[in-house]
Amino acid sequence: MKRSHLSIAIAFGLAVGLAHTAPVRAQDANDDAAAAAEKKKAEEKGVTALGAVSVTARKREETLQEVPIAVSAFTPYELERLNVNDIGDLDAQVPNLTIYAARGSNTTVTAYIRGIGQADPLWGVDPGVGIYLDDVYIARPQGALLDVFDVGRIEVLRGPQGTLYGKNTIGGAIKYVSRDLPRELEGSASVTIGNYNERDFKGSIGGALNDTVLFRAAVASMNRDGFGENIVTGEDVSDKDTQAARLQVGIFPSDSFSLRFSVDGLSDDSGVRGAKMLGPNYAAPGVEPLDDRYDVRNGMPNVNYTDMQGASMTAEWFLNDMWSFKAISAWRESDTETNIDFDTLQNPIADVKAFYNDKQLSQEFQFNYDNGSDSRGVMGLYWFDGEAGGQVLNNFFNALFGDTQGQVDTRSIAAYGDWTWDMSEQFSISAGARYTREKKSADVLNRGYSDGTYSTPISIAADFDDSITFTNLSPRLSMDYHVSDSVMLYGSLSRGFKSGGFNIRAQSVAVPRSKEPFEDEQVDSLELGSKMTFLEERLFLNAAVFYNKYKDIQLSVFTAYDSNNDGIDDAFFGDFTNAGKGTATGLELEWQFRPSEHWLINGNAAWLDTKYDEFISSGVNVADSQKFTNAPDFSGALNVEYRTPMGDGGEFSARVGYSYQSEVYPTTDLSEDIKQPGYGLVNAGIIWRTNENWSFSLQGTNLANKEYRTTGYNIPVLGILTGFYGAPRQYTLTARYEF
Repeated sequence: MKRSHLSIAIAFGLAVGLAHTAPVRAQDANDDAAAAAEKKKAEEKGVTALGAVSVTARKREETLQEVPIAVSAFTPYELERLNVNDIGDLDAQVPNLTIYAARGSNTTVTAYIRGIGQADPLWGVDPGVGIYLDDVYIARPQGALLDVFDVGRIEVLRGPQGTLYGKNTIGGAIKYVSRDLPRELEGSASVTIGNYNERDFKGSIGGALNDTVLFRAAVASMNRDGFGENIVTGEDVSDKDTQAARLQVGIFPSDSFSLRFSVDGLSDDSGVRGAKMLGPNYAAPGVEPLDDRYDVRNGMPNVNYTDMQGASMTAEWFLNDMWSFKAISAWRESDTETNIDFDTLQNPIADVKAFYNDKQLSQEFQFNYDNGSDSRGVMGLYWFDGEAGGQVLNNFFNALFGDTQGQVDTRSIAAYGDWTWDMSEQFSISAGARYTREKKSADVLNRGYSDGTYSTPISIAADFDDSITFTNLSPRLSMDYHVSDSVMLYGSLSRGFKSGGFNIRAQSVAVPRSKEPFEDEQVDSLELGSKMTFLEERLFLNAAVFYNKYKDIQLSVFTAYDSNNDGIDDAFFGDFTNAGKGTATGLELEWQFRPSEHWLINGNAAWLDTKYDEFISSGVNVADSQKFTNAPDFSGALNVEYRTPMGDGGEFSARVGYSYQSEVYPTTDLSEDIKQPGYGLVNAGIIWRTNENWSFSLQGTNLANKEYRTTGYNIPVLGILTGFYGAPRQYTLTARYEF
């Protein structure tokens, strides 16, 4: 949510489109930076009116309460006080957001918004929620569960964002925005210690190298012992060992032109995540589940690493008082090795070693217009060239050895435009569209081998090279109406799109249809909302209601097939299919209330109703028996904070937070054993700012040590029934110095 500004409203009308404010010259921005620094610090700490938070959800800067879409934004101060260490910690703070680390990894992300997302991290399957680092789309989930350090703000846009973001934002978008380049020398350093031997360091420094060159550098080292151990080897599991760095350089040769360069890298050398056996495996008679939810008896190596790097260049040119041009060029790549012992035993029942690699190039051109009066808009071209592939080695019962290998190439080009017209001082209308043409080319070779060396092939399960092209036009129409200076109503009609592709796990010899491409999925969304400000900007209340019609829903299903034509499904099969049609409706509320100088209350509540209208299985519509995954009927959070000034400019604050989520099915098999019943978490924190330079914080999460599953696996043909759990009770102490 938002600390310095909370928003929310109730619905009406059509949501607004895109606009771009009057261009601000690069050099002018630098000249104003020093004067604005103190004001910005005050806003981040909630000293001034709550409505001061700025966002760029519509690719222009505006305050949160001006944006006629459902968006939550978090300033550095808000992230600190809510103890958000990575974007997964936003789960409870954003309505209808479900986000967590995927299966055996710390930094591979699974994200759903309003019941729309994708849990399968294999190449060839695209995410349903777009994640952006400084306006650059991160195509693959490996490494995308970004750690929070030296951040300017994080925005979460809910609902399809096809007009402006387009690529895989059918459910929404998460934007991680780094801190601005400073003109005056500034920096910070923090050290954190905690239970499980947590020891973190984060540092940053920035300033001006000369009159035209600014820079900012940041590093982070996050380390923690495991929540559990491999009781056979004694090695930690569910530990953390992540290093990250980011360097930004800006060149401002004139007041009309600027260049910004950014380089970032991440290395995650953590061990595997522990998974609890929820029931005995028929292939290991007499072996009972362990009591601890993190301990394992894995027989595979404790190796689970991800390396990710990226670089971008942004050129901005103010052509005249009304037109500006921006070009964003970017490159990213990542490599991952992960060992997933699905059975969690020394027995080689279902041992999977996976290697992932990807690289991407993207280019975006934007023309922004603002006549300073009644018309604003953006037009652009987007180009993406991505390659993702790898190899997955499967050992089933130490008798069946096979692999999945290959590559999927994605070539995508899109043209978009979105324009806003002010029909009066109170009423605006926006219209936009994005045309996308995307080609997927898959090279798949899945084979069986004679033994665990995977050197002698003995059979072929799938061998094909195919391609398919998808085209889509995603329109958006929106309106907003300012009833008064403090109440805005808005509404929108929009479409979201995610391209189809190929099942990389295809068993095309035994199941011929599995080599056929699956279709693209689309959602048509009606959203009505309002943003309201009361009590001299001490109370912000935002609301949104939505109705989504969802079709050709892409589902990853772990099932089985008949390998010897005896009528019994006896071999593992990773299927990928289009389920059909579905409907999702919901209501979202966000609020922030500052009843007095000392108290701050914020929170959110979300209701979500999802159902399948059509789900064809073996020629039969089984929609009534199916449920959406990662779509709780109700979720919400409440944070209450007390603040009081101390001497010499210091401040003391104490916060208690509670979040709740109703029951959820994390996987498509809808296993009752993996289903997570409703649960609540209690968090708390104390922050003491001794002066403008030093602060100390004591934070605690999951203080009741609640056991809750985030995901799991139910694969009867392999005897697998396991669950992955959220973090236990943790507490940390942080000392931070900034200048």
